[in-house]
Amino acid sequence: MPIPLVNSIASWFLKKRFHQIDLFLKYPNEVQNELLFHLLSKAKDTEIGKQYEFSSISSYREFSQRVPVSSYEDYQNVIERSRRGENNIFWPHPIKWFAKSSGTTNAKSKFIPVSSESLEDCHYAASKDLLCMYLSNNEDSQLFTGKSLRLGGSKELYKENGTAFGDLSAILIDNMPFWAEFSSTPSSRVSLMNNWEEKMQAIVEETRYENVTSLAGVPSWMLVLLNNVLDATGKDSLFDIWPNLEVYFHGGVSFVPYQDQYEAILPRNNFRYYEIYNASEGFFAIQDRNNSSELLLMLDYGIFYEFISMDAYGTSNQKVIPLSEVALDTNYAVIITTNAGLWRYKIGDTVRFTSINPYRIKVSGRTKHHINAFGEELIIENAEDALRKVCAITNAEIVDYTAAPIFMKGKTKGSHEWLIEFKTEPKDLEAFNALLDQTLQSINSDYEAKRLNDMTLVLPKVHAARSGLFYDWLKQHDRVGGQHKIPRLSNSREYLDELLVLNTAQVL
Repeated sequence: MPIPLVNSIASWFLKKRFHQIDLFLKYPNEVQNELLFHLLSKAKDTEIGKQYEFSSISSYREFSQRVPVSSYEDYQNVIERSRRGENNIFWPHPIKWFAKSSGTTNAKSKFIPVSSESLEDCHYAASKDLLCMYLSNNEDSQLFTGKSLRLGGSKELYKENGTAFGDLSAILIDNMPFWAEFSSTPSSRVSLMNNWEEKMQAIVEETRYENVTSLAGVPSWMLVLLNNVLDATGKDSLFDIWPNLEVYFHGGVSFVPYQDQYEAILPRNNFRYYEIYNASEGFFAIQDRNNSSELLLMLDYGIFYEFISMDAYGTSNQKVIPLSEVALDTNYAVIITTNAGLWRYKIGDTVRFTSINPYRIKVSGRTKHHINAFGEELIIENAEDALRKVCAITNAEIVDYTAAPIFMKGKTKGSHEWLIEFKTEPKDLEAFNALLDQTLQSINSDYEAKRLNDMTLVLPKVHAARSGLFYDWLKQHDRVGGQHKIPRLSNSREYLDELLVLNTAQVL
């Protein structure tokens, strides 16, 4: 199909969709309220709908008082029943798909329900919106002259009891319309391969000769793939392999630690990066402007949003608020009610609002992935901002990292311990450590207060990890693949102690 015709068709869809987007931009709280009552009406005759009498709920206040905030542990039993083929438990339509993700304290893996509505009206709708926004901002785009290199999870789909589970990316690929295969690479056969190392080699061989115009995937694993492509071809720049490459759509983990490494292998000033915010539970936000670090919260994907300020999260004083009551620059835990039957569900992510007209956010971390052993409230956003600044000063490059507290013993004061795998190590690790400490103090006033005169915390410790350590750890835990992530910060030493032992062990 000639590219002018493709762009004309895309432009038609774009104008049609922008009218709908304009509605939630102008009337965000009305759209969210209407959506909530649509979900309640749809699920009123389900088991959970009858339990909480959805049919008689007439206001958000009633909804918030009647339906409890829940976690995966609260849902686990009904999800297992649904996986065994029971219907009409928490959503009226049969749930045939479950997105498998990393587990909780009580479960090795989580199985998040994916309904036909969440597939079509959330995940696939978001993919179309992402392209619409990108094309609207870049009218000279030649995106459709080539293919999108997608990098998803490495798990196959496993069917049982008439239901199926696998990585979200595998579910999305398996349900894609037939025509999408022609605009993507690698093939679905390769994308769904189970062995990660074999899959990586197969992707390299299948994509190196394609006309790739865009990339899509998690930054950490995509970087591994792209470096493999460069090694296989003997090139230094990806533009020597794919001269028409113009954009990278990324999400899943923060892009901050990887940005310099991407710019080194994509050395064009006009190359574009577009961030998305999605998870197994849904697709939440999209970067809607070029060169922006903010994401537009999408309000009509069948997801109703609520928030808890992290200042009181997990305490008796915590208060759940709707979107209409959020404030700027406050760190919030995200609560969602969805068109896959999750009701007031804690997804474990934290965000902060950078704008409320329209509602734009930045993802700031995880409710459990932070260090607050001494009241320092160190979140992932702080850590990655500091690491990027320190790397720029010391000419270092980071592959991966994790950090945890050193707890007080007797008269010994507390501290933080960092394990960092460098692509390019700093010349002086002690100087790097001191600079990291100073930068964290400049970013986080709580951390600064605890470090004042070594009152509570003393200087942190930084260790350089051997090459491939984090990959080996993921492999040891059967977590190698496109959607698995390194736990960045933890209040526990569980991950760090395990990694420190593995750091001195023989390479797997």
